[in-house]
Amino acid sequence: FLKYNFDVTKGKIFIEWMKGATTNICYNLLDRNVNEKKLGDKVAFYWEGNEPGDSTKITYRELLHKVCQFANVLRSQGVKKGDRVSIYLPMILELVVAMLACARIGALHSVVFAGFSADSLCERILDCGCSLLITAAPAFYRGSSLKKCIVVKHLGREEIAVDGTCSKSPPLKRLCQEVQGSLQEGCKRKLLTPWNPAMDTWWHELTRGASTECEPEWCDAEDELFILYTSGSTGKPKGVLHTVGGYMIFAATSFKYVFDYQPEDVYWCTADIGWITGHSYLTYGPLANGATSVLFEGVPTYPDVSRMWSIIDKYKVTKFYTAPTAIRLLMKYGEEPVKKHSRKSLKVLGTVGEPINPEAWLWYYRVVGEERCPIVDTFWQTETGGHMLTPLPAATPMKPGSATFPFFGVVPAILSESGEELEGEAEGYLVFKQPWPGIMRTLYGKHQQFETIYFKKFPGYYVTGDGCRRDKDGYYWITGRIDDMLNVSGHLLSTAEVESALVEHAAVAEAAVVSHPHPLKGECLYCFVTLREGHEFTKNLTDELKKQGIREKIGPIATPDYIQHAPSLPKTRSGKITRRILRKIAKNDQDLGDISTLADPGIIKHLFNGRCDTNQ
Repeated sequence: FLKYNFDVTKGKIFIEWMKGATTNICYNLLDRNVNEKKLGDKVAFYWEGNEPGDSTKITYRELLHKVCQFANVLRSQGVKKGDRVSIYLPMILELVVAMLACARIGALHSVVFAGFSADSLCERILDCGCSLLITAAPAFYRGSSLKKCIVVKHLGREEIAVDGTCSKSPPLKRLCQEVQGSLQEGCKRKLLTPWNPAMDTWWHELTRGASTECEPEWCDAEDELFILYTSGSTGKPKGVLHTVGGYMIFAATSFKYVFDYQPEDVYWCTADIGWITGHSYLTYGPLANGATSVLFEGVPTYPDVSRMWSIIDKYKVTKFYTAPTAIRLLMKYGEEPVKKHSRKSLKVLGTVGEPINPEAWLWYYRVVGEERCPIVDTFWQTETGGHMLTPLPAATPMKPGSATFPFFGVVPAILSESGEELEGEAEGYLVFKQPWPGIMRTLYGKHQQFETIYFKKFPGYYVTGDGCRRDKDGYYWITGRIDDMLNVSGHLLSTAEVESALVEHAAVAEAAVVSHPHPLKGECLYCFVTLREGHEFTKNLTDELKKQGIREKIGPIATPDYIQHAPSLPKTRSGKITRRILRKIAKNDQDLGDISTLADPGIIKHLFNGRCDTNQ
């Protein structure tokens, strides 16, 4: 049933869960819901485009038919079990169809966030050797359907750089040459990459007439399901590999219990499917439970800042799952945009992606949920496949900012620097003592790196790379990445705690804290703050932040040596602050490494120009 080794000193790291059992995840998500549970006419997804009024829906039966059609297309194009398929699409229903079609025939999908550059896409394609790319036009056209702009590209028929440098023209998103004559002459634009009929085919042409029946490929529980790339500390993305059986069970079970799923629910996870949250809690987890979900392609502030709350009312969303970054963004606009919509359907609120500061948690609870909706503040990783630390709605007493307790079957521990397990109240390295079904099995093609990153530092444990504090009541508090921990005069400080103290000030919208070398303390605090509209960055303000914001809330040991004004902070396209780059800026180190994943690389120059003088 379960075999594993977490100790590098005893041999190769491996995890096997129900090896030898056979299943197909697409069959469980669609066929069983349609044929056994009689949910064929139930809505699987309400799709909402960026433009209000641009919407559609798809039932479980319709989704099954479309998935079978495209699975037959993939087979006709030579894709077979074990092949890798790269998917580079916006948040449209065809993205879900493509993923499940791959799963149905035993091929691995590698979804790449559509906001990444062509070079980033190329790097991922080369790393896992994808044979096919499914992509789309990067623009919308009046009078045309986006699905008519989807391209299926045979990568094996294209010359790609073999030295890993992506020096030759990589596969790019392309504009449509024509969309069944629906484009007006003035809308036609030149292709970014020349159309090649030997390798490029239109989705709508391939699926036209394809059968809506497709026998699933039966897979071993330990067969590979998908590869998803996540950031590495070296700047090189890592291909996290998940397998069929364990991932399916963990995504399905955690979705059911963490969100207290009920058959009448309408669930909305705002994550992009290009990230693990979109895989586990927008695609696989909800569909495994026969849930109805909202799939939103737009941005939360268009056409106005109340867009998210209007969508909640439109679809009567009961369970809502979003990121602290989005909450803090909408907090800036006050309560009025929220309160102009009823939100009466809401029953459970969730957060994901990073620790949420208590101020944002309280605003989410009081303003959005009107103090009647429990908040599930979830901690997990791309590597874990699903929730690791999380409250259960109405069952776990909440503490603002705490991920509370482990999910079923998860055994956490807190270790000291020397690897000693700490009992009771403690702070240190968060690790897990035994495997759970959804744990990653390796880094694709890099098993030695997998062992080094996750198991070498503390043999016998899975190392999350996160710091954690356990309070006297046994609640777990994520304190930030270990490389974001600050050791000031022998005292371990968390960036999250200092940042939370800074944003409590009325003038501060967002803050990020990194370490800076100090001749006496070893490290000192270097803070970046983004101000709310109407506030000015002055010496008086920095003095207030140091005294009232830090000294009084945490203690003198946490007083920052430097506070820099930041017009905005460098973030990935998923909204995470890139502290690796902020540390470089604080040290005036121009060697930034890979910055291709930044949403706005232009902010770096402004931050370097505004550096504090650290030579005084």
